[in-house]
Amino acid sequence: MYQRFFSFITIIFIFTTALLSAQKSNYSYLTISDSLKENANAVVRLNQIDIVIASQRSMNIKKTRIVTVLNENGLGAIGAIAGYDKRSKVKNIEGTVYDSFGNEIKKIKRKDFIDRSAADGYSIFSDDRIIFIDYTPVQYPFTFVYESEFETSTTAHIPTWMPISNYFISIEKSVINVIYPSILGFKKKEFNFSDYKIKKIIDNEMQLSYLLTNVSAQKYEANSPDSKVFPKVMMGLESFNLEGVDGTAKNWKEYGQWFAANILKGTDNLTDETKVKIKSLVGDETDPIKKARIVYKYMQEKSRYVSIQVGIGGFKPMFASDVDRLGYGDCKALSNYTRAMLEVVGVPSYYTELYGDEDIINIESDFSSLQGNHVILCIPDGKDYTFLECTNQNAPFGYQANFTDDRDVLIIKPDGGEIVHTKIYEDKFNTQISKGNYEISEKGDFGGKIVIVSEGSQYEKAKMENWQPEDKDKHYKNYWNNINNLKIGKMSFLNDKENIRFTESVTISAVNYGNITSNKMMFALNAFNQSTTNVKRIRNRKNPLEIQRGYVDIDEIEIALPANFSIEFLPSNAEINGKFGEYKTEIIKKDGNNIIYKRRFLLKKGLYTNKEYNEYRLFREQVSKNDNAKIILTKS
Repeated sequence: MYQRFFSFITIIFIFTTALLSAQKSNYSYLTISDSLKENANAVVRLNQIDIVIASQRSMNIKKTRIVTVLNENGLGAIGAIAGYDKRSKVKNIEGTVYDSFGNEIKKIKRKDFIDRSAADGYSIFSDDRIIFIDYTPVQYPFTFVYESEFETSTTAHIPTWMPISNYFISIEKSVINVIYPSILGFKKKEFNFSDYKIKKIIDNEMQLSYLLTNVSAQKYEANSPDSKVFPKVMMGLESFNLEGVDGTAKNWKEYGQWFAANILKGTDNLTDETKVKIKSLVGDETDPIKKARIVYKYMQEKSRYVSIQVGIGGFKPMFASDVDRLGYGDCKALSNYTRAMLEVVGVPSYYTELYGDEDIINIESDFSSLQGNHVILCIPDGKDYTFLECTNQNAPFGYQANFTDDRDVLIIKPDGGEIVHTKIYEDKFNTQISKGNYEISEKGDFGGKIVIVSEGSQYEKAKMENWQPEDKDKHYKNYWNNINNLKIGKMSFLNDKENIRFTESVTISAVNYGNITSNKMMFALNAFNQSTTNVKRIRNRKNPLEIQRGYVDIDEIEIALPANFSIEFLPSNAEINGKFGEYKTEIIKKDGNNIIYKRRFLLKKGLYTNKEYNEYRLFREQVSKNDNAKIILTKS
């Protein structure tokens, strides 16, 4: 069987060499078709990936990427980057640069590449290092040829094939060839193939090959769900190797069993001294969640997250005792450390793998493989779960909006892995409630004060509490960019972590807010919370529209008008109701010089078709128009 297997490898090698040899005459910019230049910042002439999985402990990946960069915005498409760790190595990496006519102008050897840690303190793969090139071109267009070879014993993570990496990039040819022994249980899952002419060249028990050719660049369309737009293929093995340990898992339950027994086992030991301390902190408390709050607070105060470097990173978390002694760790280490402390006081918790990102990205529930980039902790809470972000030393207990919320994740229980869904922050609970006042002088100058209370996903702005004064000032000037000549006065904050509520109190002023012409003054009543979202008109939109998170803004503002002016025109009350949200304003005239302005705006989360985009654009335009409604005063 293996003789037949390695015959396949030889065939692929010959095919690859022939293909690359034929390609060398085509580096000229002039040979690119006009259709591929349209809307493109770069054209991928060839992106070829050859993956050979020789055994459960051996995988070789060769990449050849040829990209013609048309302008500065296309530099990121070069993709000359490779990663490695203590169980893998980059056997070869090099590049060649050609001018617009296809003439060679520069050779780039391995020594010219930058080699540094890839760790960010969050990522699961924190033992990684990356090698990359930071090339500064002397002219556009130019062509960059990148070749690399990577070898690893970790076969639990097979790279996902993504033939189209981004918007404004055209593809001449993208191909992947994968060879594997049938006994390893190779599996794959295809996504978003329907809109692309992807050819499956070979698909049998030992080999897989896809080809995509001549795809014109896509323009970016606002609020597109990228995960539902571009094609990709996820791949995995039922028999794999991770951290030098062989594993076999056909589903998430089996994967969790193996991971708990082989990767997590023995990492949760703590010293007797630490155990006594944790027990004394919890005292006589019996409620599991209240115990967890005490332990979580202790962890936040004692430790900090850092980027774990080579030697103690990888997929396996640091020993809990080492985190306790050193006072730092990455996402795996701090989550595991918290898990170990909770175990001391009898609170069960589960190590949880997920994809952490502002965009909501799920772990694929029907495809067990190494997928996540982040680790958090999960605590059973009745029939529900509470999730803890252990890398953020300022996060309230259980808060996870905008990075780990509303997605499928893998929790690793003692009896196996299980896919569960993290907390959904519903639209109506993502509130920003503003109460304030302002007055307008006879010269049109503005002076006011506002108190803003934010909860749910909008609580995230609490991070500004720790910003530098100049950054806070910049934030408010951007938030109130509808007010010219703005000056920020006194600021104060109240961060109620127990109830996950953030309160801002801000005093502001501005000259010439009211526009005076002759004996008339005009200004927008809604000074504090104008929706200035500019939803671009897109003709023949191709992609769906996704609003990943909804919210509610409620405003009540008292306005004092100048004494010697009377109201000539007052905007009408407005009300808009539709599939995308609700909007309502109410303007109450208390007396000749005092007005109360009330506003409520609900934006609904949802996935909508491309045909509904224009309706959404019109809805947001109506909101913006009403938010900018102006009062007209006449001098008495």
